[in-house]
Amino acid sequence: MSAQAFLVSTGVVALAEIGDKTQLLALLLAARFRKPWPIVLGILVATLANHLLAGAVGAWVTTVASRDVLRWILGASFLAMAAWIMVPDKLDDTVAGDGRYGVFVTTVITFFLAEMGDKTQIATAALAAQYHALVTVVAGTTLGMLIADVPAVLLGDRAAVRLPLTLVHGIAAAVFAVLGVLALVNVGGAL
Repeated sequence: MSAQAFLVSTGVVALAEIGDKTQLLALLLAARFRKPWPIVLGILVATLANHLLAGAVGAWVTTVASRDVLRWILGASFLAMAAWIMVPDKLDDTVAGDGRYGVFVTTVITFFLAEMGDKTQIATAALAAQYHALVTVVAGTTLGMLIADVPAVLLGDRAAVRLPLTLVHGIAAAVFAVLGVLALVNVGGAL
């Protein structure tokens, strides 16, 4: 179950992150500061902190909800994520900052705030609840974020414009939908 939790968490978040507002923020930070490694390190730190928080919430929910209630919450959450993933993101009010705190700190703060309430944060909470594996899920979701965001930082928009976003989002939506249905029917008694 632990390897499955890691692999599913990595894959789902890597797919969900493509075209997401935090990936757009990574592109913006890379274009603005042109210092990729402090940006990558900032993304790592912000994602770990954010996903640990989300995963802890997901783990906590499993302690206060009955198995049946949790099954319905997870099923509905995954199905909602399947629909939400098809809605394109934009940066909205997210600003890359002026850099007065340095590239690393600016990245940590803006990336952490942009990730609050984001699809991948909510997915992390749901996956942590589904698999009862906080550390494994957070490691997987963090790796998934890095798989999607590091190339955006290093290669810039050259890589982003070549990806078939509709197809990638469709695959991620299908994975979330399957997870939702499996949670609702409680395949394998995972809950």
